[in-house]
Amino acid sequence: MSARLKLYNTLTREKAEFTPIDANNVRMYVCGPTVYDFAHIGNARPVIVFDVLYRALRHVYGESQVTYARNITDVDDKINARALRDYPHLPLNDAIHAVTEKTAKQFHDDVASLGCLEPSVEPRATDNIPQMVDIIEKLIERGHAYVATGEVLFDTKSMADYGQLSKRPLDEQQAGARIAVDVHKKNPGDFVLWKLSSDNEPGWESPWGRGRPGWHIECSAMSGRYLGEVFDIHGGGLDLIFPHHENEIAQSRCAHGTHVMANVWMHNGFVQVEGRKMSKSEGNFVTIYELLHTGKFGGRQWPGDVLRLAMLMTHYREPIDFSVKRLEEAERLLAKWPAAEASDAAPDSTVLDALADDLNTVAAVQALHALAQSAHNDPAKLAVFAASAALLGVLPKKAEVDEAIAAAVDSLVEMRLEMLKAKNFAEADRIRDELSAKGVQLKDGKDKETGERTTSWEMKR
Repeated sequence: MSARLKLYNTLTREKAEFTPIDANNVRMYVCGPTVYDFAHIGNARPVIVFDVLYRALRHVYGESQVTYARNITDVDDKINARALRDYPHLPLNDAIHAVTEKTAKQFHDDVASLGCLEPSVEPRATDNIPQMVDIIEKLIERGHAYVATGEVLFDTKSMADYGQLSKRPLDEQQAGARIAVDVHKKNPGDFVLWKLSSDNEPGWESPWGRGRPGWHIECSAMSGRYLGEVFDIHGGGLDLIFPHHENEIAQSRCAHGTHVMANVWMHNGFVQVEGRKMSKSEGNFVTIYELLHTGKFGGRQWPGDVLRLAMLMTHYREPIDFSVKRLEEAERLLAKWPAAEASDAAPDSTVLDALADDLNTVAAVQALHALAQSAHNDPAKLAVFAASAALLGVLPKKAEVDEAIAAAVDSLVEMRLEMLKAKNFAEADRIRDELSAKGVQLKDGKDKETGERTTSWEMKR
């Protein structure tokens, strides 16, 4: 980038120049989905935001020099409840597998439609139980966790600076776990690391009996396994600052004896839908799948690149009002941009500088739009536009057209040119309208040498 990358760090409440621990292995962890249900539009925002950061880091440090881990939580009481509800005829483990496989596959399909790259590694909680047990054992050994009636809890008062991420006093903290806490705790803010399982609940053997992990310990184990005890960037939604990320920090630092867990903590803002908090009771709860494939929102389906651009038109740290109006605005903008193939050209400095300023995608989109206006008939500028758009993941691609259809369109385009030469404008307009109705967009120009009219075409978005 023409400017050094600066990122806002929730931990310090400051924007500062990003310096990786190892420029040959830049490491980023982002909290992924809990696969008990289809991902909603609020879940899409961190996936898109940190995909842009992943692309920017790869541009600066090299594609092979960046490791991006995004987990899948596939052990959770919500998953258990959904499995019992949807597959009552199956053994619990089989029912849980059916829920998590279906929803994980849908999540992958959805985020691919949003133009997101696959992360370098996508660990699952159930594949990292031994690592969680190991961290819990270390916490007990070092006096940061205790056993109560067979369960294990983190002792928040054992950590002198607990709460540094959320900046909340310890006496205001509440127990943070997705599973019920039904044991006596030393302190109100203590949280579950391991909880016993009944015979009809999933469980794994441990030194404390057959049970399952608390929510927070999962990410400490997976980030530590794949990125190390201290890594560069940890991301997620604003709602995860407390308790989830606060407790991740506590577990990881106390288990490993490190000063930090991650050097930079980044959080995207909340998503509202049509000006209201999204909830099923409000009737405005909408999944990515529904947006892509049904008419639930605005009475029509929305292309993935429109959804993505609509997200990027607001700075990632700001709240966003996800609305039909916003989607229509994004769609109109995309329609003005030229379709292009992937390019080896260097992205434009204005786009790079915008992203270098704490992922200012608002300024980056504005710069991209300015590039698009001069790129339609200039191959060199088109290549720069394509490289810049690809950096944001919003490169308008040329539609693939069947050869027979292309030949028929070519024939009608030639016929229209003949009608224009003959000054039969009514027939020329009729052909143009017919093609437009079929999704074909015509672009008239002039041959630079002969001055004669030329017409090219492309399929509309």
